[in-house]
Amino acid sequence: MTTLRVLGIDPGLTRCGVGIVDVDRARRATLVHVGVVRTPADADISVRLARVAAGIREAIAEHRPHAVAVERVFAQHNVQTVMGTAQASGVALLIAAEAGLPAATHTPSEVKAAVTGYGSADKRQVQSMIARILRLDAPPQPADAADALAIALCHAWRGGSAAAPQAGALTPAQRAWADAERVARTYVRPAR
Repeated sequence: MTTLRVLGIDPGLTRCGVGIVDVDRARRATLVHVGVVRTPADADISVRLARVAAGIREAIAEHRPHAVAVERVFAQHNVQTVMGTAQASGVALLIAAEAGLPAATHTPSEVKAAVTGYGSADKRQVQSMIARILRLDAPPQPADAADALAIALCHAWRGGSAAAPQAGALTPAQRAWADAERVARTYVRPAR
């Protein structure tokens, strides 16, 4: 396989970001599709999840990705928000399995580090880097769309389902990420 096509999903009930990129062996990325599946906040949860599922299935059927990457749910103070995000994430992973696609999850800090070189980057920085990486005239809007593309890129650049790219083809952000992973693997936690 010379190009890996990854569907990135930024799970959510009100807005679920869906982004698809092609990434070649030299880690050059090309935008294939970006969008947001929206559901009304006052609709029943089952209806909202069905709409998210339909949007993801539609993207898979139309663009035929090789892999699916979903942002990993993280703890938030708002339990209702984290529950909706977790439910949308579960739907995305289920649909990937039904389609026979390998699926993975990535934390927000992993995604930010992969595309910006900094795991605590803000939304604006991520959007700006996505526009630069994909050679877009403007950052994708809303932020959920840019986040979905960032998730797809993170997955492809971290090995995804394709052969490992050549080390010389790494961007500065990717080199920083690889260096951080090496350091993390060698770190030994002190005994308690």
